[in-house]
Amino acid sequence: MPAYIVFTREKTLDQTELEAYWSKVATTLEGVPLKVLAAYGPHQSLEGPDVEGVVIAEFPSMSEARTWYESPAYQEVAKHRHRGAIYRGVIVEGVQ
Repeated sequence: MPAYIVFTREKTLDQTELEAYWSKVATTLEGVPLKVLAAYGPHQSLEGPDVEGVVIAEFPSMSEARTWYESPAYQEVAKHRHRGAIYRGVIVEGVQ
């Protein structure tokens, strides 16, 4: 069953750190079976406070999503994201 990682950027803290993250994150995705469904496109908040941006990535399963997210390669790069902005991230399983 597919799974989706959803990141919402709530507040930018350091643009330089975000740019470092964006320049390095692609290397963590090499060979990873995922499909980016949305990435910082126009959005409209329907409930709660507005966010600065949204990324949605589809993985074949919860296990594969967690494997990528928890990988040493991604966790090393994610340090830049954590220093660069306040994010909320979730993994949600899809339906058939």
